[in-house]
Amino acid sequence: MDFLNTVLSLLADWAGNGLLGLSGWAMLGITLVLTHLTIVSVTLYLHRAQAHRSLDLHPLPAHFFRFWLWLTTGMVTKEWVSIHRKHHAKCETADDPHSPVTHGLSTVLRRGAELYRAEAKNAETMAKFGHGTPNDWIERKVYTPHSALGVSLLLVVLLALFGAWGATMWAVTMVWIPVTAAGIINGLGHAKGYRNFEAPDASTNLVPWGVVIGGEELHNNHHTFPTSAKFSVKRFEFDLGWAYIRLLQAFRLAQPRKIPPQMLEGEIKPADQQTLETLIANRYEVMARFGREMRATCRRELKRLKSEGAKQSAQWRQLKLAKRWLPRDADRVPAELVAQLQAVREAMPTLDTLVQMREELRQLWTRTNVSAEQLVKDLQAWCQRAEDSGIAELRAFSMRLRASRSMPALA
Repeated sequence: MDFLNTVLSLLADWAGNGLLGLSGWAMLGITLVLTHLTIVSVTLYLHRAQAHRSLDLHPLPAHFFRFWLWLTTGMVTKEWVSIHRKHHAKCETADDPHSPVTHGLSTVLRRGAELYRAEAKNAETMAKFGHGTPNDWIERKVYTPHSALGVSLLLVVLLALFGAWGATMWAVTMVWIPVTAAGIINGLGHAKGYRNFEAPDASTNLVPWGVVIGGEELHNNHHTFPTSAKFSVKRFEFDLGWAYIRLLQAFRLAQPRKIPPQMLEGEIKPADQQTLETLIANRYEVMARFGREMRATCRRELKRLKSEGAKQSAQWRQLKLAKRWLPRDADRVPAELVAQLQAVREAMPTLDTLVQMREELRQLWTRTNVSAEQLVKDLQAWCQRAEDSGIAELRAFSMRLRASRSMPALA
């Protein structure tokens, strides 16, 4: 009886605190560390290094990340990479594996993991988009055929170390990626938030200083520059994944291949071949700057109307609408607003000129049947008309463009 009581007492102690006997706060901290390592493994290894080849990882961290993902998620590298590459290739079309635009935001938020598993069974997706992923012995014999073994092993270890609480820690670890990646990033990252660039999709940045999801919250930046190892582009943005890359780089364990192009400003010079190359290389940033000048023009007109006592007039409301939507690409403007915006342009020649000049500027990198020499001449003519337009914001934009030079998009 004493022996039985001793065993029961030991089992009770184990169930309460496991072999380590840690406090609840300590177990919470360990859970956060586990989930954080998982998101770092996803963003650095699966996303930046494997899917987009924007980062070279030393075999040591690369295999640690691969092992950790097998242990904490059961995800197969080839499956994740294939699905993500297809998402970029077919973004927001019927073939996009997890677009809230086509599947609905609610579906992606609630059933994102199901959409992932369904697409992972698509042999055509695996064959077309899974090239270049690991195919060594351990991948063929362990990670891919026994993807459930890792998470089962993790459950056993957590139960042994932390008792009954280990099951809760394991459950949190299991839902972490489905909630953050399949739900928040793939769902909200195409529906809510702010946009730095008019990328050819609905991608958004959720917050500029996220830590929980390792920089993945800067989704609009990523879709604009998908081959960049760095996701932050504005001074107020923080990409935690990039901080880890820099740390690994200091120990020669990582090397970024590409970062977003940057524009440097110097002396104002006549537009030339270098100006054209800067414009094309930084076209998303150039269009974002142009959009800011359009908004500045609208603000100036709104201020004038306010000073004249015409606040809340029909013209005021039209300008508010123009300020929000005219800087957007035409295909991003809701259909019910197109006629209203056209009426604003007809009533306000300054805004109409800005829209026309923006589209003419865009043609400098969309026309493929024109020589570089002719494009330089067209750019020079565009700058001359912009600076002679009498529109202060347009003149300032042109002069700033002529002062800009590209910085190599390499770390």
